Amino acid sequence: MSFVTQPVVALFISLALGYLIGKIRVGPVQVGGVCGTLFVALALGQFGVTISPDLKNVAFALFIYALGFTAGPQFFNNIRGGLRYGVLSFVEVATVLALVAVAVLLFNLDAGTASGLFAGAATESAVLGTASDAISRLALPAAEISRLQANMATAYSVTYLFGLVAIVVFTTQIAPLLLGIDLRKEATALAQQLGAEGDNGTENGVPEIVSRAFRAGPVSGSTVGAFESSVNGVVTIEQIGRSSGFIKATPETQIEPDDVVLVIGRRRSVIAVSERFGVEVPMPAGDNVPLVERQVVLVRREVAGLRIRDLRRLASDEQRRGVFISRVRRLGQSIPALPGTVLEQGDILTLYGSEDAITRAATELGHMLPTTSATDFVMLGLGVVAGLLLGELAIQVGPLNLTLGTGGGALISGLVFGWVHMHRPLLGAIPPAAAEFMKDFGLATFIAAIGLSVGPDALALLKQYGLMLPVLSILVSAVPGLISLYIGHHLLKIEAPILLGAIAGQHCSTPSISALVSLAGNSTPVIGYTVTYAISNVLLPLMGPVVVGMIELIH
Repeated sequence: MSFVTQPVVALFISLALGYLIGKIRVGPVQVGGVCGTLFVALALGQFGVTISPDLKNVAFALFIYALGFTAGPQFFNNIRGGLRYGVLSFVEVATVLALVAVAVLLFNLDAGTASGLFAGAATESAVLGTASDAISRLALPAAEISRLQANMATAYSVTYLFGLVAIVVFTTQIAPLLLGIDLRKEATALAQQLGAEGDNGTENGVPEIVSRAFRAGPVSGSTVGAFESSVNGVVTIEQIGRSSGFIKATPETQIEPDDVVLVIGRRRSVIAVSERFGVEVPMPAGDNVPLVERQVVLVRREVAGLRIRDLRRLASDEQRRGVFISRVRRLGQSIPALPGTVLEQGDILTLYGSEDAITRAATELGHMLPTTSATDFVMLGLGVVAGLLLGELAIQVGPLNLTLGTGGGALISGLVFGWVHMHRPLLGAIPPAAAEFMKDFGLATFIAAIGLSVGPDALALLKQYGLMLPVLSILVSAVPGLISLYIGHHLLKIEAPILLGAIAGQHCSTPSISALVSLAGNSTPVIGYTVTYAISNVLLPLMGPVVVGMIELIH
């Protein structure tokens, strides 16, 4: 057993077994690696294993900085212009704070237990870091601080699972029942409003942007530009095949009777204009059709807020020729790339078309996504240090010493550096895969360190509160969703699939949005999810010190 209790060995056993447990799925509910890691670490902690606090602090600083860095572009944009959905994140924060305050008054919860309840019921693990830092700054003996932090970890481990189940069941079963809707039918109708093709509006994996080859037929004698103008630019003649081979088509190119024209556009548009040509012919060899995909970060503020169809209408004939938006990713989630989809600053657009056309369009939208796989450690180091310095600033308000702490400071710094990187891609690069590793490994290591340090105190808390914590977590998880459902449906008039996605996002619940997308049959719920997720993922961690300070005032 001495080998297992070595700190490094115990840490990686916690990670390995924790993520193995996290893969267990019951219906749409999956515990997840972070919570699984805490379960294993709590068990190993009973043998007296401890990990250096310095490792815990480094891991959390990396996690929270990467969290802010990846959320920065969308967070600032949503705060500025996405409050129709984003207001639900503020409902989440205010309601959870109020419910936790009531629980403290009724059951005399200490700062650690209440912070764990807040983090677990809201399924926001980052709160543990900011709350733990705030607890460590309290004017209490070291033994009492350790006890409070142990209570926080134990309360989180108990309440997280029940909070997770509650929000998944609420968004996928209870909320549609209260609204009296069939989610799949509502999502299909919404997708068709946004311009989806087909009768069911589902995303079946068939490419949205297609290319077809036709004999020129009736359009011969016209120029390429004249034909494209006659169909309002919904398709582009990219190349023309003649006896000498394929040539690049320009608006001035004259179409001859024996030409083969290569047409690209959205599937529905290509089908609609196909009757204007002669017979369809087999596609030419791949080396004759140099169409590529490139990812572009949407930066220009003038373009943000426009629908895809409006973007094409506003572009000049030359700007929109030969390029189409085939996919849109926001905060790592795919949203429907449909004509009615509204674009936001920070979106990753996949452009499909010729290299020249994409390069031309990219300069009007933002900039090409850097292909580098190297992390800018200069800016990473400066960003983390700036966050730590910011976290040291404090304001004395009566008996309270208000400070962002390590977590809050690093989060704010990450937001700013992420926003700067979006506008200046050569500064502070952290490749998406590296940022995800920083978040996953940093949080899991931090959680493992907390769990290993808890020791026997965990059992004492469970004996003290029994079933009360699971019941409280269900209430704290479901009540904010219920209030948001009323506000979103009756006051904000948000479409049902988007509203349910927004409720999942305000709770930062990835399992909920996965279940919703599965039930809806398309990704329309993700439209609301990304807005509230970006805001809640910042606001909820910042509430850690607020919860601790609030409890100190109550007591």
